[in-house]
Amino acid sequence: MPAHRRPTDTTTSKPLKPAVFHILLALAARDNYGYALMQAVREASDGHVLLSPGSFYRHLAKLIDDGLVGEAAPRRAGDDPRRGTYYRLTARGHSVLADERKRLAALVAAIDLLGVAPRRGHA
Repeated sequence: MPAHRRPTDTTTSKPLKPAVFHILLALAARDNYGYALMQAVREASDGHVLLSPGSFYRHLAKLIDDGLVGEAAPRRAGDDPRRGTYYRLTARGHSVLADERKRLAALVAAIDLLGVAPRRGHA
């Protein structure tokens, strides 16, 4: 990373953007390549988070710059050579994802304490 560029603080001070959350979540499950990650995000979000290649790779570049994602080990013999670089979640990425889990769990706990539930016919 260039000396003039500081990594963005992606800690629990701010919630993760849905696209970022789903990319990290997909990589927590397994190392993967770009197109498969985009598909995993679409499937895991039930189609609510749709990433174009441009937006996906912008998010991915930022996650790499921030040290949350890195390139996985070189592919093994027998892997499909048409697939590009494989990516993996770094230790920092696992930590940020764990912090987001705690943040979301606290929100759910707060709702549960209040006994708030959606009314019938309302989402």
